[in-house]
Amino acid sequence: MHDQRGGAAQAAAANRRRLTLALCLAAVYMVAEVVGGLLTGSLALLADATHMLSDVAALSMALLASWVVTRPSGLRWTYGLARAEILAALAQGAALVAVAVLIVLEALERLADPPAVLGPGILAVASGGLLVNLVGLWVLGAGRHENLNIRGAWLHVLGDALGSVGAMIAGFLIWRFGWQWADPAASLAISALVLVSAWHLLREAVDVLMEAAPRHLDLEQIEAALAGLPGVRQVHDLHVWTIGNGEISLSCHLVAAGEGSDGLLSEAYLLLGSRFGIDHATVQIEPPRFAGQTPRSVCAGACARP
Repeated sequence: MHDQRGGAAQAAAANRRRLTLALCLAAVYMVAEVVGGLLTGSLALLADATHMLSDVAALSMALLASWVVTRPSGLRWTYGLARAEILAALAQGAALVAVAVLIVLEALERLADPPAVLGPGILAVASGGLLVNLVGLWVLGAGRHENLNIRGAWLHVLGDALGSVGAMIAGFLIWRFGWQWADPAASLAISALVLVSAWHLLREAVDVLMEAAPRHLDLEQIEAALAGLPGVRQVHDLHVWTIGNGEISLSCHLVAAGEGSDGLLSEAYLLLGSRFGIDHATVQIEPPRFAGQTPRSVCAGACARP
């Protein structure tokens, strides 16, 4: 247990270092893109800079959340503060949607009457932005599979990288062919990619907050596996949910086939941990005479007796 906590603390510290470095990179280049967008008149650059501004806010929020989850939770927060990172991921997803909608509205106006923009300047600034974003993706990439908060930050940076690619293409087309419409068209493409990223992030965050079963686990398979244990007659009140990033919990009732159920609890825990990767489980073993009863039904029956 001590080793697990030590490993979790080290992972959290590493994630904070990743977020801090990514935040510094985003903040520095956000200023560069704002200046470049104003000088060239490019909506694609300003859209990417706006997206990067949301990145700065999101990365700051993610960094704060990663610090909050390490704080002592006290007696009130019995599951700890792990969901602070999930709330941060939800806010990041909502910010992505808001930014994408604003870009779409401005791009549609510009498509009707594309203003003149400086293609070479767009290409130069966007190329620098792509380089910065690739470094940010590399920095955050190591922690994105295990941590939804880091994944949200990574998706923000990915959206910026794709936005830089779109701005580079627009800059090249304007420079070589004079296609001024390429700038707002690139902005629309960037917005579509941002919305797709936001949808996936919001869906995962809402799943955790609504205590939905993790998508990679099959509840019917878990129930069948528990019911197949020797000495189990019935499985009921099975619940599986996620507390925070990768922290899966389970609770269920197992009705024993006979009065002697020694060893059944350890077998259930071993099955859940080894086969399904569930380390936090609460399993109630019930004798046959309690099958189907709940605390409320037991209380009602006791109160009805004279």
